[in-house]
Amino acid sequence: MKTKLITTLLTLALTFTLNAADPKHDHDHEKIKAGPTGGRLITEVEPHAEFFVNKDNKVEIRFVDDDNKVVPPGEQIVTVTLGERSSPTKLTFTKDGNKLISDKTIPTGNDHPTVVQIRAKEGAKAVNEKFNLNLEQCPTCKYKEYACICEHDHDHEAPKAKK
Repeated sequence: MKTKLITTLLTLALTFTLNAADPKHDHDHEKIKAGPTGGRLITEVEPHAEFFVNKDNKVEIRFVDDDNKVVPPGEQIVTVTLGERSSPTKLTFTKDGNKLISDKTIPTGNDHPTVVQIRAKEGAKAVNEKFNLNLEQCPTCKYKEYACICEHDHDHEAPKAKK
């Protein structure tokens, strides 16, 4: 019994060590990165995807390479589900030049729980990215809160007036 437990623990430790040392996957997933148009960069997929809310409140998805340069969409299938769980809004996308654009606008209001689901092609396993879609402007950087790259907790209070 003791030998089985030690073997299991060593196997798990080796697995975690090998996954952490994977040279093909060296992105820092804890830090939010912005894409070329100021949206949130999703680095869990290749090519990376930029999630951006345009002035018409539609979501644009652009795919970018490691140099943050836009590449044309391929066979990717993207869906976005956001809003309240009791009545979520589901967005689907169509190609529009070098980007995908949502069929509907995002719901009114702010700070929507959001799930972006990206499949490399029909039938492929989906990659899910979850975040709150906060459309407020960050007071310390040039991005909206959902794409903010500052080193803070993203729970900003309005800046206090100087006395």
